[in-house]
Amino acid sequence: MKTIFAKCSISISELKKNPSALIAQAEGEPIAILNHNKPTAYLVPAETYEEIMEKLEDYQLGLIVRERQNEKISAIEVDIDEL
Repeated sequence: MKTIFAKCSISISELKKNPSALIAQAEGEPIAILNHNKPTAYLVPAETYEEIMEKLEDYQLGLIVRERQNEKISAIEVDIDEL
């Protein structure tokens, strides 16, 4: 059995009937969209999606920083006044 990562879930056929009402009822919480009682998608508010994307970007930038910190060992120090 798959874990559903939302407090609210609904079938695709129910979603088609009145998506606006469903979104209003969820009050900003994610909604699991089920197909044959299995989650196939999640409907999240735009604000939540934007926050997720920002956090993902921050995480990816953190990975780049860690990679570059390891490269510091092989770096050559340069005095800007000597250039």
